[in-house]
Amino acid sequence: MAEKLQQNQFDEVGVNPFNAPIPGESLTASPENAKAWETPPEYTNEDEAMMAVYMVLTEQSTLRGLIEIISDGIALDELAQVILYKGYTEGKYTPDMMLMLAEPTIYLLIAIADYAEIKDYTLYEGEDDDPDTEIPDDNITPVDMDGETDEVEEVRTEPEESSVGSSLLSRIKKELPSKVEEATQGEE
Repeated sequence: MAEKLQQNQFDEVGVNPFNAPIPGESLTASPENAKAWETPPEYTNEDEAMMAVYMVLTEQSTLRGLIEIISDGIALDELAQVILYKGYTEGKYTPDMMLMLAEPTIYLLIAIADYAEIKDYTLYEGEDDDPDTEIPDDNITPVDMDGETDEVEEVRTEPEESSVGSSLLSRIKKELPSKVEEATQGEE
């Protein structure tokens, strides 16, 4: 009697486990046909790289789409990841630089959302379920841990110079409002 062969996990998913690169295959590629990320990066300075990200994001066609995506509720951290990964794959900067640009890019996206008057943007997925960001009910009295008065500290959403650099911060304050206004006028 022939035993019935069991279907394995790869057959269930429809994946061929043998259809993958051979270990070391990437090392056999010709140096003349190097991938963009295998060459020296275009930017090695964080401020210059962030300025390049700013210039790409504030092009009118890009800015229009970006405002639409933010208003649709896509998380800003996910947008920053996609933007920075694209720059990395184009050889603009190294993976380390990509990680260093994450915070200023998110601040830039927040500034774009604020200037576009999008108040209900999502900073990260699951933000609504995070107990650290929940607003307490009216019947809960806040605990005064340091014994000071009940002054409410204003939450700043505008990027700080330590996060994005002074030259980019000045451009954000001077240029970005008019660029966002032009982009939002073009949508209507």
